[in-house]
Amino acid sequence: MQILYAAPEAIVVVKPAGLLSVPGKSQPDCLFARLAGADPEVRQVHRLDMDTSGVMVFARTANSQKFLGRQFETRRVAKTYVACVAGIPDRDSGHIDLPLGPDWPNRPRQMVDYVGGRPARTRWQVVDRAGNCARVTLTPETGRSHQLRVHMAAIGHPILGDAIYGAAGAAPRLMLHAQTLAFVVPGPGTWQEFTAPSPF
Repeated sequence: MQILYAAPEAIVVVKPAGLLSVPGKSQPDCLFARLAGADPEVRQVHRLDMDTSGVMVFARTANSQKFLGRQFETRRVAKTYVACVAGIPDRDSGHIDLPLGPDWPNRPRQMVDYVGGRPARTRWQVVDRAGNCARVTLTPETGRSHQLRVHMAAIGHPILGDAIYGAAGAAPRLMLHAQTLAFVVPGPGTWQEFTAPSPF
């Protein structure tokens, strides 16, 4: 576990792929538990999917948890992800605006739902092409569950290694990494961006 920033109010770390962000129903081991082992005051602010790696922030006081939580709720946090996807998009960039909701019979799967889904928007840009795959940056404008995975699958370019949405055998892991996270840091009150280069 790599620590990018540590202060009395918050800690920013890099979550490895394959580790839960917070405890699961039958899996107590998670990033939160490991941090709490060293600092019992640590508090959850947001999550990444278990198979997604990348930058996460945890609060260290109740006030900083509220301060950071409000930024996530009001979409004042800037996030950039890197992904490798199946196929080559026919454009260099695009914007996906598809509402998402739970696929109840197949939980935890999510789906495009034009009737009961919540608004979900993602910007994407191709940064490299190799064979029949593309490397893209993904910028979520909303924060729905599995948003990036569902959106890329919906436009015909599922993320490599995604066992739920269509490209499971194409990579040894889910090729999705939260590369940057920027927000107003509690305490100093300054806007800062934290970066963890993609491991793939």
